[in-house]
Amino acid sequence: MQIRDLPYADPGVPDARTGPRFLLWLGRNQLGGQLKSLAWGLLHFMAVAALPYAVGYAVQSVVDRSGSRLAVAGGFIALLGLAIALGDTMLHRTAMTNWITAAARVQQLLARKTALLGSALTRRVAAGEVVAVSTGDVEKIGWFVEALSRFAAAALTVVFVCVGLVLYEPSLGVVVAVGIPVLALAVLPLLPRATRRADVQREKAGRATELASDTVAGLRVLRGIGGEELFLDRYRRASQEVRRAAVRSARMWALIAALQVLLPGLLLIVVVWRGVRLAQDGGISVGALVTVYGAVTMLSFPLRHFEEIAMAYSFSRPSAKRAARVLSLERTMDSDGSRTAEVPSGDLYDPATGLLARDGSFTAVVCGDPDAAGRLAERLGGHASVADDLPSALVGGVPLDELPLDTARTAVLVQDKDPVLLSGTLRELLDVPSSGAVPARRALEAAQCTDVLDALAQGALDASDPMDAGITERGRSLSGGQRQRLALARSLITDPGVLVLDEPTSAVDSHTEARIAEGVRSLREGRTTVVFTSSPLLLDNADRVVLVHDGEVAAVGVHRELVRTEPRYRAVVTRETDDEAARTDNKAALRALKSGHPAELAGSGHPEELSGSGRPDESRGRPAAGTWEELEEIEEKA
Repeated sequence: MQIRDLPYADPGVPDARTGPRFLLWLGRNQLGGQLKSLAWGLLHFMAVAALPYAVGYAVQSVVDRSGSRLAVAGGFIALLGLAIALGDTMLHRTAMTNWITAAARVQQLLARKTALLGSALTRRVAAGEVVAVSTGDVEKIGWFVEALSRFAAAALTVVFVCVGLVLYEPSLGVVVAVGIPVLALAVLPLLPRATRRADVQREKAGRATELASDTVAGLRVLRGIGGEELFLDRYRRASQEVRRAAVRSARMWALIAALQVLLPGLLLIVVVWRGVRLAQDGGISVGALVTVYGAVTMLSFPLRHFEEIAMAYSFSRPSAKRAARVLSLERTMDSDGSRTAEVPSGDLYDPATGLLARDGSFTAVVCGDPDAAGRLAERLGGHASVADDLPSALVGGVPLDELPLDTARTAVLVQDKDPVLLSGTLRELLDVPSSGAVPARRALEAAQCTDVLDALAQGALDASDPMDAGITERGRSLSGGQRQRLALARSLITDPGVLVLDEPTSAVDSHTEARIAEGVRSLREGRTTVVFTSSPLLLDNADRVVLVHDGEVAAVGVHRELVRTEPRYRAVVTRETDDEAARTDNKAALRALKSGHPAELAGSGHPEELSGSGRPDESRGRPAAGTWEELEEIEEKA
């Protein structure tokens, strides 16, 4: 795989059971690149390792006053120089290719998993951790993949050099062959502590990144309540914790690096001392002493890669663990699909709650718990995760988790309560997959975006058409209501068979909300629309209103009927307190008692039976709020 061939047509299915297994899977999928890097690495390191032999041969030629041997040595040194240059260049090229292609593969896997999980991802993994995995962790994983082949080449070179020294000069080669493994293994006791410190640093850095991301996302709100300094102090403390953890980690790695310099130096002293003694006694020649000295000196270069691979693994292991945790998340949606790719149509039904949205109708859903409403909206769109352990929603009797992913998302589109606007022009923002039946102009009109277009036109001096005006990241240059309306227009343009909107007008004023309710109803005529809301303006425009309470459908009707007859619905929609609800129920009970209509009394929350006089029969019970006289007193005060 070359860089110019990126992105991958298919990044593959990763082994995400553990971090090490994920790293092993990456290595297997880049075996060709690893072998190329290994070959060039061997050429480079072996040429470096052979240089002392050539130098020793040249020195001995001078001692022996042999010009021909000196010329051969010079030519050999020149050839080794070319091999070193070529090997180093190609090693760097192939190693960087391995790094970039590995990072690109991981990023593609993360992007695919994010698209598959949808909003379920951020419910199970913090947003800051997702950012950390897709940026810093990807680089750490790529670093280990890149360093692996260079380490393998360095390790093989060390083995070849040690064997060569033993054969070339056994008296000194044995000392080197025994000392080199000691040098390589001497730092192993320090690696667990260094790894733990690196893990702590990465954990604290992830928390700081999450805090920074949350602060930037809520900057407008923080400024409104004067909370900038509070969150800035929190980030300062988090940043200082990261700095202290990084310093502690760096100290340990500095100690390991110092040992990698000190121990080879001690070995070199031992070799030189032993070699000088042998040379004085005539046991070895001067050229052999120079060769062994140069070989031991050069060995410090490949030995550095032992330190690098240890550091790369220590940093990449927690990164791979985090990436594997994200990539191992599953959901009920079957991306392959066990049914045909035909887009289903019909009623939308949720077996878990009993919610039914009739085909082609405008259905409003009222839920007192906003979090439960958000989870229900996601489940209606097939975004429920395996952890929810709930049956899939059905469209036209077809479970969404039995459809191919693309087909399911074509059938049902969910807009959550906090939609994201990507940076770019308004034209690019609205350029989404759609049926083509709803032009951008009609969608913008239905979402009441006229003032948004005017604001964009005024803010973009270089754009004559508001559609070419730029939108900043996440639409932060717009107000909350403007962002919400643009997101609604984008959803309307797609024209899905079923559109699920979660609180689409929570940030707009009542006059605009009323016009949006009429516009959406008109534009979605004949299409299934489900709106999660507690706004009376939207509820009054719905064909059917469903109250979901404690995870199941509690009441179905129209808005004005439910307000009058269902206390739980009225409490959510009118934001009544318990005292206000009791007074409302008492007034309804009093009216029912006076009129002699038991049905109204039952609907008011007072199921007492009436006597023939129209007053409650004292022998059968009394109104919950007090006596008949107390009820009359309440009505007079009201």
